[in-house]
Amino acid sequence: MKRESLAPGDVTAMLARWQAGDDAALDALLPQVYDEIRRLADRLLRRAGSWPTLQPTELANEVLLRFLGSGANANDRLHFFALTARAMRNILVDRHRRRIATKRGSEATHVTLETDSAKLWQEPVDLMDLDRALERFSDVSPRAARIVELRFFTGLTNEEVAGVLDVSVATVTREWRAARLWLADALSGLPGAPESSG
Repeated sequence: MKRESLAPGDVTAMLARWQAGDDAALDALLPQVYDEIRRLADRLLRRAGSWPTLQPTELANEVLLRFLGSGANANDRLHFFALTARAMRNILVDRHRRRIATKRGSEATHVTLETDSAKLWQEPVDLMDLDRALERFSDVSPRAARIVELRFFTGLTNEEVAGVLDVSVATVTREWRAARLWLADALSGLPGAPESSG
């Protein structure tokens, strides 16, 4: 039997009720958001390229556990998925660090920097290089760094990102383009880096 999807406004209302202490709202909400998180995890892992031993269900479970355990407040459905993007990024980076520590110098985990509609980079790039570049970029342009995170880690569209950040689609489009240029410069010298045009 197919579960009926909740409208975005219903998800927002249930998030508010749960955060106000209504556990029944959480019971109704979890199956809805879990399915969406699982779908986002599957899309991310497919786009990211090979990821050792991590399955979409495992990533979705860990995201949900982190969210429930963090006490984070999601204002609405889109904000919830913004928090999901941050959790996915942190989980992937944490797992990669543990893997390196366990294997003492094991090979890098490479990800392909692309979304459903745009390729950021020609060749896979090391996840740790990407994470460091995004951290530096967030000092330069916090909102543009969030745009990259939302586009890459959850695959949100420019329209959805605009809703999360409460800005115009034109602003997201402009900052997404600038972020891609900044990352190309920050990651230059790595495999797949475009040649400088002078």
